[in-house]
Amino acid sequence: MQTILPSADRPFLGILLMLGFCVLAPISDAIAKLLGEIVPLGQLLTVRFALQVVILLPLVWWAGQRLWPGRRVFWLLGLRALLHVIGIGAMFTALRYMPLADTLAIAFVMPFIMLLLGHWVLAETVGPHRLAACAVGFAGTLLVIQPNFATVGWPALWPLLVAVTFALFMLVTRLVAKSIDAVAMQALSGIQALVILVPVVVLGHGMYPALDLIMPEGHVLWLLLALGALGTVAHLLMTWSLRFAPSATLAPMQYLEIPIAAVIGWLVFSEWPNGLAAAGIMVIMSAGLYIIARERGLSRLPAA
Repeated sequence: MQTILPSADRPFLGILLMLGFCVLAPISDAIAKLLGEIVPLGQLLTVRFALQVVILLPLVWWAGQRLWPGRRVFWLLGLRALLHVIGIGAMFTALRYMPLADTLAIAFVMPFIMLLLGHWVLAETVGPHRLAACAVGFAGTLLVIQPNFATVGWPALWPLLVAVTFALFMLVTRLVAKSIDAVAMQALSGIQALVILVPVVVLGHGMYPALDLIMPEGHVLWLLLALGALGTVAHLLMTWSLRFAPSATLAPMQYLEIPIAAVIGWLVFSEWPNGLAAAGIMVIMSAGLYIIARERGLSRLPAA
């Protein structure tokens, strides 16, 4: 039985791993956008989580980790898997209608929602400065939504569902993170996601277009495989980065996803945020970075 021992802080390695996540995650989203017009949503999600299981189960076996975390954690992980399916499904749907960078920027309202959920659900202290930053971040989100809503209508609200769902996803993750190894958690969540998805796709096949099945060939098959592999590896890089560097160091780097997504959107889809959306993106990033800086400053204060 092999055991993964805690690693000493190696900030540069942690930063490199997080940078890898910030590059691979938008590439994965771009592939999902390319496939969204070809492959039905149910099949996209099923392949995504099936490859997560295929990639991670051998790692769990190699590390000697156990998949059964106890009944309470198991059911919480089931809820987490359901939220993960809904969140990724909403993201893939949003990408069918909206530019890559705009979709990601609206979804980045998630940290503000997490802050408020932490206050309401976990009784965490949220001061006026962070509440003000949340308000500014939401205002920036509206700036990004407005031009997209004028163009595509209500589908411009899909990224808000992504943000709410992943905020709840992260909240559940906080509750179980200390009870199971991160890689084992992702592997088990992938299995649970398949338990949710496969019956839905099988029963809904032929009744709903989103649950139809196609036989992928050629470049579509390779893109499907890349979607699952890149999504899984990206989240592994993020998980491993936290072993080598503190979250306060890595959190600001996640906002690199937005400009990287903007460049990918321009190169692949000839998309670029318009003036109002670009201003909203800058507001969201500024408010998020302010919250991170505020959290870091407060964590350095001596205990009373």
